[in-house]
Amino acid sequence: MSKVWLITGANSGFGRAFAEAAIAAGDVVVATARRVVSLDGLVAAHPDQVDAVALDVTDTAAIARVVGEVAERHGRIDVLVNNAGRTHVGSVEETGDAELRSLFDVHVFGPAALSRAVLPHMRARRSGAIVQLSSVGGQMSMAGFGAYSATKFALEGMSEALADEVRPLGIDVLIVEPGAFRTSLFGNRSTSADGIADYADTAGATRTYVETSGGTQPGDPAKAAAAVLAALDAEETPLRLALGDDSIDTILGHLEQVRGDLTTWEKVGRDTKLDV
Repeated sequence: MSKVWLITGANSGFGRAFAEAAIAAGDVVVATARRVVSLDGLVAAHPDQVDAVALDVTDTAAIARVVGEVAERHGRIDVLVNNAGRTHVGSVEETGDAELRSLFDVHVFGPAALSRAVLPHMRARRSGAIVQLSSVGGQMSMAGFGAYSATKFALEGMSEALADEVRPLGIDVLIVEPGAFRTSLFGNRSTSADGIADYADTAGATRTYVETSGGTQPGDPAKAAAAVLAALDAEETPLRLALGDDSIDTILGHLEQVRGDLTTWEKVGRDTKLDV
């Protein structure tokens, strides 16, 4: 039986790759984007399998309506892919409240609202999957990516709890942590004002990397999509799926750093209980 996918940001990058992989598997894709015209090519190529819907994930008031209409039109939603996103570059000190809140709207509040909207349908059927597009930046961070990683850390924390809550109901949660893939992410970015010279060698170096490395990333979005479909089809879907040598190596290194701090400071940390 074919599945019904709801994919946000399906017009390019990972979203487009996920849509094409699901279509190739014989499934139906409800493809969303802020500008529905950007989905015309996908619809034209697969008119019987693609339902294009306009959706801005920051418009949380519209999400329940859109999900309800999709469920009514297709009878169910089997897979939600919270993919829509962008990046932001700037030191923590240079990043203003409005910039930070805007990124949280896209990467946290939007996915939360979409998850809440689809879960009643999935719970009723005791099946379904929610795919959360995080990043290697959802496991660790670096200078210049503080705001971006803050949203991905939040998404991952919420998703871990969600996975515990819905696993007994037959619903899977998959957190995807890509490294550098050949998408338009670096082109779809916001940047804080570059006003503090003290950060030129830290956050500034990250800014230069983002501005100059678009189109050179080693990861193949089509292969990432195939890996995600394989994880969803596995007998036991993992909670996390790191994609790319850079993501896997970076996360392994970060885990070793965390382990090192825990080991070094373990006695100090344990000696904090009340004396009784």
